[in-house]
Amino acid sequence: MPTDRVRSSSGNVFADIKVPNAGQYLAKAELAARIFQIIQHQRLTQAEAGKVLGITQPKVSALLSGRLDGFSSDRLFRFLNALGCDVQITISRPHPRTQGLVKVMAG
Repeated sequence: MPTDRVRSSSGNVFADIKVPNAGQYLAKAELAARIFQIIQHQRLTQAEAGKVLGITQPKVSALLSGRLDGFSSDRLFRFLNALGCDVQITISRPHPRTQGLVKVMAG
């Protein structure tokens, strides 16, 4: 009989599977998800989205499929700008006993 265990998530799947820089991966995934939502809402084809974003259709396909290794956070910010979104970055006060986090919050 299998003894599969169920574990509670930390809220970050990348941290749960012990990926280095998990916060950055989660932030990029959330940025890409927002880009995906905007492209869907605007009913853009991948080719049309590529023209707006300044990338090829295959790169749009990779982005929308979650293959994000070729996309920096800065590049994702620029894509959001090209789609008409403002991107605001807020830096908190230092937390002396804990490492800082990267969060994406859509408004």
